[in-house]
Amino acid sequence: MTGPGKTVSWLVLLLAGAFEVGYALTVNGSQGFTRLGWSLVAVAFFLLTLFCLSVALKGIDVGLGYAVWAGLGAVGAALLGPVFFDEALTPARAFWLAVIIAGVVWLKLADRPEPEAAQG
Repeated sequence: MTGPGKTVSWLVLLLAGAFEVGYALTVNGSQGFTRLGWSLVAVAFFLLTLFCLSVALKGIDVGLGYAVWAGLGAVGAALLGPVFFDEALTPARAFWLAVIIAGVVWLKLADRPEPEAAQG
């Protein structure tokens, strides 16, 4: 698939990644699903992330889509965990998060269609 459908799939995958970050943060805030408000929001984020991921995978290979989705969730949660919770972002963690981000970018670049050879 190329063109607008592929672009929409990638945008929906980014949305799924954002919902995954929301899920990770709210499931942490739910303290093992013992806090009702956080738990309900976590379930909502969980359903939204799975729905968007399933829609995105209609136009993106499952291995690529899942890797990007998981990477976005991991990086987003690691970057926002210190903002919302008492968590540390050490230089070593920041380095490895940068590696994940680079991997996600390279995966996206690898999904570009190959240019057609000039006919002679």
